[in-house]
Amino acid sequence: MKNVIKTSKKGILMVTMLAASLSFATEKAPFLNIKDDARKIAVTFADVKEGNLLSIKDENGIILYKESIQKTGVYTKGFDLTSLPDGDYIFELNKDVEITSIPFTVKASEVLFKKEMETTFFKPVTRVKGDLVFITRLSLEKAPMEIEVYSGVTGTYELMHSETVTNTERVERLYRLTGLNKGDYKIVYKTEGRVFTEIIKS
Repeated sequence: MKNVIKTSKKGILMVTMLAASLSFATEKAPFLNIKDDARKIAVTFADVKEGNLLSIKDENGIILYKESIQKTGVYTKGFDLTSLPDGDYIFELNKDVEITSIPFTVKASEVLFKKEMETTFFKPVTRVKGDLVFITRLSLEKAPMEIEVYSGVTGTYELMHSETVTNTERVERLYRLTGLNKGDYKIVYKTEGRVFTEIIKS
């Protein structure tokens, strides 16, 4: 375990030091563009927004590099990934309602992107109108999603309702918050190993 942590820290340092901003393009571009020259790999993201989160994770889910996108549009950044320790990694772009992941492998200073294994994860979306809460989520794999509704104040929330939605591509739920305990509300979603939390101020 110590070796894993030591290697991960080394990876963090390497990726952080070697990441260099190349440019912002103005035309549409694919998610991934690999340059033929030198050791730099140019990763291009089309249609990003300010605040989207770019990260590189190792096979244990440890974040080695994280950056908040600063400008809306098409974004390109160069990385020297060859200095990472041999192993499996994931490029992840976390947008408003979806997370796109592309796995890649580093072996003997060679980087292989597995574009055919690119995945898109759709986050649950929460909309509030008056005392009504609308919840939607798309899952082409029909992955189960647990929904927990809490009420109270920060640090002292009480569970008011929970359910697990299964076997459906499109989750659609409507909750009325009137009549529940006074205070704020917290909705927790658990699906596919991820947890999302929404706070609703009363």
